[in-house]
Amino acid sequence: MTNLLKIAFVVRSTIDQVKGGDSLQLYNTASELRKLGVEVVIKKAHEPIDYREFDLLHLFNVIRPADHLKHLQRGVPFVVSTIYLDYSTFDTHGRFGFQRQLFSTLGKDFSEYCKNNFRFLSSQDKLVSTTYLLGHQRAVKKILAEAAMLLPNSRSEYNRLFQDYGVESRCHVVPNGIDKQLFEVLPKAERIENQVLCVGQIYGLKNQHRLIEATRNMDVRLILIGKPPPNHLSYYHYCKKIAPSYVHFYDFMPQEQLLVHYAQSKVHALPSWFETTGLSSLEAGSMGCNLVVGSGGDTRDYFQGFATFCSADDVSGIKKALETELQKTTQHTFREHILKNFTWENAAKETLAAYKKVLKID
Repeated sequence: MTNLLKIAFVVRSTIDQVKGGDSLQLYNTASELRKLGVEVVIKKAHEPIDYREFDLLHLFNVIRPADHLKHLQRGVPFVVSTIYLDYSTFDTHGRFGFQRQLFSTLGKDFSEYCKNNFRFLSSQDKLVSTTYLLGHQRAVKKILAEAAMLLPNSRSEYNRLFQDYGVESRCHVVPNGIDKQLFEVLPKAERIENQVLCVGQIYGLKNQHRLIEATRNMDVRLILIGKPPPNHLSYYHYCKKIAPSYVHFYDFMPQEQLLVHYAQSKVHALPSWFETTGLSSLEAGSMGCNLVVGSGGDTRDYFQGFATFCSADDVSGIKKALETELQKTTQHTFREHILKNFTWENAAKETLAAYKKVLKID
């Protein structure tokens, strides 16, 4: 092994077409690792890999195990950024009509199995590993059991994985982050005291329709920035249909363009059913926004003491949380905490530390 580590990031085939938090995480982590002298090659799961070229494989998204099974037992150790999203509460309580009934009947793992196979059959994604067809739970357990190390974004995330699958694995927590160079300087923008911002993909998990409902009869301007994933256009159109005139929709924006929207907004609200982090909330906090955050998932590991939490299914609770944060003065304590602790630079250092543990490098 040379002094220069060579790592293959193995990522979902749709990473560039359907942008999400995992896109930000892997591309920013790769960029910062390269600054630390690590050679990172990003490979989509269906692309051929010469495993002999690499010291380590780094897989992403444990709930997409069909992407990963073919890359196991190739003579190269692998780590997994688990990004363990749990859609079950949203599937059984947040969806509408037939879908809610269906997923309530199927259960968590079989629901994910059906969603993944739907994407394969509709040519929205590629079935990379046919052994996935033997079962979702089986596939996830195999990956967890054979991984040299798991890299969850919080201790809470690892605890959920262990609770759900019962596989005890080596773990090194790698907190998510922001681009410090981009977010360190506040833009010169006047804070609009009644402006509420929500940045994220527009679909039911993010719960924008209840955010819209919660702002009725409030003196606010609500800005929604994001685009719907391919199978959620009907939800996007529903949100536009119920939105009053004070609600403004904008398409996906690069982070550089988001800066001024963060800096102008008094509150950023993301009342999701579930988040492993909530990267847009971190970005907003770094820009001095007061925060309303959904309580589902691992959000308390990041935002406890710095945000008002709400339940995704409680419109009145979302409204109260908004009122609380709108009435507060703008604080910069959390901004300083984020810039010190939650950056991609720090994430890369923790990732490299995990690699060294696996490869037994001092």
